[in-house]
Amino acid sequence: MANVQSGRIWLLPDDVDTDVILAVRHLFLPTAEERATHALENLIPNFATDVKAGDVIVAGKNFGCGSSREYAPEALYDCGISCIVAKSFARIFYRNAINIGISLVENADIQDECKDGDLITVDHENRNIETGGRRYEMPKVPKHLEEIFKAGGLVNYHRKRNAMITEGGK
Repeated sequence: MANVQSGRIWLLPDDVDTDVILAVRHLFLPTAEERATHALENLIPNFATDVKAGDVIVAGKNFGCGSSREYAPEALYDCGISCIVAKSFARIFYRNAINIGISLVENADIQDECKDGDLITVDHENRNIETGGRRYEMPKVPKHLEEIFKAGGLVNYHRKRNAMITEGGK
């Protein structure tokens, strides 16, 4: 994960569930790249073709509710979304997104104060978000989650950890 992520805002409402993120009918496509071409298509038909690497989803409460399928955050990640700012996240989506390296930030105000297409900068090192000429403080996350974010996901985190142990570090 980059320390600073900048891009366009894709503004989404409350309660976007995993079936809206990636409809069930696309789950069995042969590759993650093919599934990603259908991300959010029932909510934003042009999302998969117009999203750019670095763009950020800003959403309301309970983002990612619904099923526990990992395909939903994976589809967003494969479209180029590496950060989601929301009022709150469904717990299983939160874990699945962290596991693949999507940065998640909870903020109660940004969704109400920005517009679709606004530019946003999420600065993990300085713990702030800037959009629309305003700066928002990022909440602290537990150290182990921050390390997983920085490593780019749970698998990468453990690879780095195991490499350090193998090399005699701690």
